Amino acid sequence: MAVHNWQKSSFSGDAANCVYVSAVADCAVRIRESDDPDRVITTTPATFRALIRGVKAGEFDHLTT
Repeated sequence: MAVHNWQKSSFSGDAANCVYVSAVADCAVRIRESDDPDRVITTTPATFRALIRGVKAGEFDHLTT
């Protein structure tokens, strides 16, 4: 069983809607949300990097309006 070192997003602050990320030894990145911590999304580091780049570039901003 993998040991997770969950890190909370710095943009979450003290709010209850926090995003957590964990990278484990099997070269996978795991993502969870504080409202449902038992539901975990697993992806590759390359796919996670692409997601972060897209978020920073504003590619998903249209989904928030």
